Amino acid sequence: MSESNITDSLVTSLRAEIAGLAAGDRLPSARDLVRRHGVSPVTVTRAFALLAAEGAVVTRPGSGTFVAARRDRSADCVGDTSWQTVVLADRSMPALTAGELLGPPPGAITMAGGYLHGSLQPVKALAAALARAARRPDAWERAPVAGLTPLRTIFARQAGGDVGPDDVLITSGGQSALSMVFRAIAAPGSPILVESPTYPGALVAARAAGLRPVPVPLDGDGLRPDLLADAFATTGARLLYCQPTFHNPTGAVLSSERRRQVVDVARAAGAFLVEDDFARHLGHGAPVPRALVADDRDGTVVHVTSLTKPASPSLRIGAVIARGPVMERLRAMRRVDDFFIARPLQEAAVELLSTPAWDRHLRALAHALRERCAALVTALAREVPGWVPGHVPTGGLHLWVRMSGGHDHAAVEAARARGVVISAGRDYFAAEAPGGYLRLGFAAAADVAELVEGVRRLGGPPRSLTG
Repeated sequence: MSESNITDSLVTSLRAEIAGLAAGDRLPSARDLVRRHGVSPVTVTRAFALLAAEGAVVTRPGSGTFVAARRDRSADCVGDTSWQTVVLADRSMPALTAGELLGPPPGAITMAGGYLHGSLQPVKALAAALARAARRPDAWERAPVAGLTPLRTIFARQAGGDVGPDDVLITSGGQSALSMVFRAIAAPGSPILVESPTYPGALVAARAAGLRPVPVPLDGDGLRPDLLADAFATTGARLLYCQPTFHNPTGAVLSSERRRQVVDVARAAGAFLVEDDFARHLGHGAPVPRALVADDRDGTVVHVTSLTKPASPSLRIGAVIARGPVMERLRAMRRVDDFFIARPLQEAAVELLSTPAWDRHLRALAHALRERCAALVTALAREVPGWVPGHVPTGGLHLWVRMSGGHDHAAVEAARARGVVISAGRDYFAAEAPGGYLRLGFAAAADVAELVEGVRRLGGPPRSLTG
């Protein structure tokens, strides 16, 4: 049993004991609990801390831990909040789906989401990096607004070209960076061009900023420059969001010829191009194309990247690379939004990225992702032949499949009933979906065997999964 489960078990036992005591009664000592439950002193300390946070107990150093005074539950009753409906009516936000509210069912195999399973994360290297960072004498000092210079230097080097540390702003992950960039560049009510399909998180961030997403189709070679030029001319947009490398959800890579064309079209329109480079470290072994920002000299490209995808969901460290007045605006927004990113986390990122363990992790990750992707493709062809991948990606965490019939949301619900979590394709389109699509992740499962088992569960009676 994991340490967290042991702590939860002890907390549950103590809650039951507290229910039979009166306010002010003393709980057993840590030594007694260690002996009675067969746990470590650290577990007891964590359990008491959780109960204290709930307001169930009060710890008095040198005296012990006591049952806290019961709260008057009537004080917790919620009043009439209906007035808020009127105030908030003109700024609606996207609602959570039923699946997001409920979470995965117990024992479900996850083929949704965009993060690595714990077995694929560099857990030991992360722990060592965080420990080294914590020992630095200035680890808890205030960090610079733009971020630590060594970390900005690393991100600049990864971007390539003549990008320097002064062009980099450290952010709290990629999603925060997108929200900041969209708000900095475009005024509410403005159009923003997006690939069709595209990352739902970008659609959410754009709409939350009051922007109007306008879809531009892509094909196997990525965004189509001809349709992009038409979209700029028709809408007057001054902002384009795209993922040129291992596009989410299709896995497409913008071809070398189109990479230059797309930047040229945006520049001719007097527009910014936001390059979401979330998957640069998620290649499956083949060379990864050069970032668009590396060859940009005029400040057209605003580059967004993050460490959360290749490392851990909780390593909320990302970066924006930009040149010119837009960078000054972003720095000003940082001062308004959150002042700076927590220094210990930045220091840990520097420690992680500066060691050979990081390169070893990326090599192992590339091999694991390639193996998982191939296993998923093979299992689908055998178990669910009606779900056809557009192509086999050479990077990223997902497989984009088209259904031969039925409705994607019906398929998602049927899969959930079988203990498998997948993503509906229509959530990735800014407008109507041109067909039934699904996104299947191959990085969140525990291993290849679990991934194949998930597909086997999906391969039951076809009617229930195709609507």
